[in-house]
Amino acid sequence: MAKTFGMLFGIVFLAVGILGFVPGVTKDEMLLGIFHVNTMHSVVHIVSGAIFLFASMAGAAAASLWFKIFGLVYAVVAVLGFMNPNGPLLGMMSNNPATTWLHVALAAAMLLIGFASPKQSAA
Repeated sequence: MAKTFGMLFGIVFLAVGILGFVPGVTKDEMLLGIFHVNTMHSVVHIVSGAIFLFASMAGAAAASLWFKIFGLVYAVVAVLGFMNPNGPLLGMMSNNPATTWLHVALAAAMLLIGFASPKQSAA
């Protein structure tokens, strides 16, 4: 389960990161007119997508571990977003309430996938 979802998340994160640089999709740093993004935010999405893909190719255990780690990171990012709802996170990444709530949903999904994935045997 984690390996399949990891591939899916990887593709989506790569696509979203790339779309952050497409003028017709991102206008005035608003992806789809909803989510506030900037160059740093888009680069983080691209790097995250690549890591999801590499972890998934390494196997289910690696994908599950990545979901756990990144789920916790996204939970922290969501908390930071609530603390600074319309300003940059850590002075670098753009943020708005829609982005923060998306981070909450992603953190929950990633943690669920990471911790609910069945343990893989070493056989």
